[in-house]
Amino acid sequence: MQTVAFTQMKDGTTEEYQFLRSLEHRYIRSLPERLEGALQSLGSGLQGYQISRLEHSLQAATRAEADGADIDYIVAALLHDLGDELAPANHSQFAASILRPYVRAEVTWVVEMHGLFQMRYYAHHYGDNPDGYLAYQDHPWFVACCHFCERWDQAAFDPSYPTKPLAYFMPMLREVFSRTAFDPAILQAP
Repeated sequence: MQTVAFTQMKDGTTEEYQFLRSLEHRYIRSLPERLEGALQSLGSGLQGYQISRLEHSLQAATRAEADGADIDYIVAALLHDLGDELAPANHSQFAASILRPYVRAEVTWVVEMHGLFQMRYYAHHYGDNPDGYLAYQDHPWFVACCHFCERWDQAAFDPSYPTKPLAYFMPMLREVFSRTAFDPAILQAP
């Protein structure tokens, strides 16, 4: 079988859905390579900074590793701005949704909230409120998000920082995205 015969999902047969499932499993296994391509596209995206968004992402991941972060946080730092091209107004949520099935809930929350938390560094320059993140000061992962932003994200715009290349992080990306999606043992949801 090369394609299914049905034109409406409700008409599919067990054989067709088994065929599609096998293709889906192969497609899911190739997610790290598609993420690599998406990261590489950040090399020519948003202008104006001294480094590209790709270099920023690599630098954030390098900084996370240098701080002793675990693999979930290193991969999260690598992917945290992946949504800049396709979802600039909600890039944090975009990246978090990609990570959510594969990393623990804390890491997903930190990535999802980093856009708001980052505003403390620059919002006042636009006449916006830099303190919106304080609404979450009682959240159990508030400090973790502050740390992520302070140590790895807002500091990762330095063209002279010794940043590791994307190839270095690919084995970590493959490891995280080869996990079983939504595995309760990994997610550790509250």
